[in-house]
Amino acid sequence: MRLTKKIMAMALASGMVLSMAACGGGSSTADTTAAPTEAATTAAEAEDTKADSAETTAAEVNEAVEGKDPAEVKVGISIYQFADNFMTLYREELEKYLIEELGVKKENISIMDGKNDQGEQMNQIRNFITQGCDVMIINLVQASSEPTVTEECNAAGIPVVYINREPEAEREQAWVDEGIKATYVGADARQSGTFQGEEIAELENKGDADGDGVVRYIMVQGDPENVDAQYRTEFSIQALTDAGVEVEELVKMRGDWDQTKGQEITANALSQHGAKIDVVFCNNDAMALGALQAIEAAGRKVNEDIYLVGVDALVEVVEHVMNDKMTGTVFNDYFGQAHTAADKAMDFVNGKDVDNVYMVDYVKVTTENAAEILDLIK
Repeated sequence: MRLTKKIMAMALASGMVLSMAACGGGSSTADTTAAPTEAATTAAEAEDTKADSAETTAAEVNEAVEGKDPAEVKVGISIYQFADNFMTLYREELEKYLIEELGVKKENISIMDGKNDQGEQMNQIRNFITQGCDVMIINLVQASSEPTVTEECNAAGIPVVYINREPEAEREQAWVDEGIKATYVGADARQSGTFQGEEIAELENKGDADGDGVVRYIMVQGDPENVDAQYRTEFSIQALTDAGVEVEELVKMRGDWDQTKGQEITANALSQHGAKIDVVFCNNDAMALGALQAIEAAGRKVNEDIYLVGVDALVEVVEHVMNDKMTGTVFNDYFGQAHTAADKAMDFVNGKDVDNVYMVDYVKVTTENAAEILDLIK
C-alpha cells in the first residue's frame, strides 16, 4: 500500500526517526533494542524530507539564534573515506543542507577525506582546531579514537557531532557526566540487521531455497570491529531464529564494506558449498553488489534458488530489488541523519541543549515499496 508523500516526510526527516538515548541517563545501547515498529518498515514515509521538513528544521534552528550568524559559522567535516558509496551520499546531503537550509557559506565548510587512515584524520582534526572551526562533524575512521578526538576538541572549546560510526556507550555517557559538548547521530544497526533477517523470514519458504528444512547462509561482514557490522551480523540471524527458522552458518568473512571483496568472498563460498547456500547476508549494499556478480557468474538466480540482502538502499540495489535481482535491502536514511547532524551542530554553536545520542530509523526495502524509495533517492 502506498502512503502519501506527506506521511513519508513525517517519517524520515522531521524527527519521527529520532529515538534518543536520553541525556543524563542513557546511551545508544540502553534504549534502542525494542522490536522495529511497522511504521518504521514502511518505505514510503519519506519523499518530502527535502522540502517540508527542511523548512521546519531550518526555522527551528535559526529562530532563536543566540550565537553567530549562520553565514559566519565555520564547520569542519571529516569523512572516514570518500570512496564509500553511502558516505558519499551522506556528505553531499550534509553539505547541501548546511548551505541551502541552514545558511552556512560554502567557503566556511571544509570537508576532508580521511582516506581510511586514522593518522590522516587526526591531522585533519588538528588543522580544524588551528583554523578556528566553530564545530566539527566527524565520521571516525576508527570508533576507538573517539576519546582522543573528544579530548583535543574539548580542550579547544569546539563541539563535536559524531556520525555513522558510534563510540562506546560508556563514552557517550561520559560526555554527559563531564559536561562535554559532543553527540552522536546515527542509526541503530540492530534494527538494520533485524530487518534483513525479517526480509528472509517473511518469504513464503522462509529462505529455505532447497527445501531441506535448514537455512544455510554465508555472512559477508564489513569490519568486524565496527559495531554496525557486529550488530547486523548478529541480529539478522536472530530475526530468523526468532521466527522459528533452523539455520546453519557456512561462511563468515570480513569484506571491509568493499564490492570487490564481497564478490570474492561469495565466489569462493559458492565454489566450496555450491547449492547448499540458501542465503547471502551482506552488511552493506556495496558488498551485496559484489555478491550478486558472483551469484550470477555461478549460474544461480536470486529469488529462485538463492536469496540476497544488503543494507543502505543504494540506487542500483533498489533497482535490483524492483527487478527481482535482489531479495531486499534496508534504507539507511542519510537524509534524516545528515539533517539531524547539521541541526545539532548549529544547536551547539547557538548554545542550545543537545542530547548525547540521536537515532534515526532504518526502513525495509522490498518489492512492495522499492519504487517509493527509489523516487526518494534518485
